[in-house]
Amino acid sequence: MTENPSTDGTIVVVGSINVDLTANVRRHPLPGETLHGTGGRMSPGGKGANQAVAAGQLGARVRMVGAVGSDPQSEVALSALRASAVDTAAVTEVEGPTGLAIVTVAEDGENSIVVIAGANAAVDAQYVEQHAELLEAAIVICQGEIPRDGIEALPRLTRGRFLHNPAPVMELAPEVLRASDPLVVNEHEATLVLAQLGAGAGARDEEETVRALRGAGIRSVVLTLGAQGSLVADAQGTHRIPPAAVEAVDTTGAGDAFIGALALGLARGESLAQAARLASQVGAYATTGAGAQPSYPRQGDALPPLT
Repeated sequence: MTENPSTDGTIVVVGSINVDLTANVRRHPLPGETLHGTGGRMSPGGKGANQAVAAGQLGARVRMVGAVGSDPQSEVALSALRASAVDTAAVTEVEGPTGLAIVTVAEDGENSIVVIAGANAAVDAQYVEQHAELLEAAIVICQGEIPRDGIEALPRLTRGRFLHNPAPVMELAPEVLRASDPLVVNEHEATLVLAQLGAGAGARDEEETVRALRGAGIRSVVLTLGAQGSLVADAQGTHRIPPAAVEAVDTTGAGDAFIGALALGLARGESLAQAARLASQVGAYATTGAGAQPSYPRQGDALPPLT
């Protein structure tokens, strides 16, 4: 990664594009238990697409690099990307099914998700390298829903900031984790990343966790804390970002909305702490509606104030 990122403000998202099959339930089922659902729907999803849509709807210039299947569900998967003016020229159709996420949402808004890769398995190192020219962008975002070698190819091709959200966490080369700027993780993910880096054994609270990640060589960190906001750390110091108080309906995709807004702020030249404040508002807004992409704000929507 060079020290001279693009200044055109473009965000490139390399990641998953799914269809979300959502079931609403009063509570999550116990192992072996069958419950009656209270509703269901099919909607566009995938962590990569979610993050692209979140940034695009807020006015960012966004390009998506990914793959969908040859099935009819691909139209659902691409619908919000197209409606959000995200450039999908680097999205390829491959033979087989589009990625699928099976989402269960309880009445308290908490969700559980099972992801089936489908066409996302095609976004490997060779595919990423074929789109290397697109990675000369202000921000390149990646998650953990594409093949390992696709993720590991990105840092050496990225010319701006590599915003890395290792969710779900997989084994990655330490130099890939250390290239993250920022690394965006929740507390569980942070513990797994620290274990991969052989660090953080003594970390007991959020600030110790962030210090351990920075001490392990990661340039900047955003530790998301759900309803408690987030903790960000970089060369300018460590800052606690407050949450926005909302009545959560569905937390599906809220973390992706946070990341899309964070990328927008960074692409505009804001500090990490400034960008995280907007991200906190956007992530909270996303919990007030059902689904992932359908719940994201657009330019001009009133965002909840920080507490």
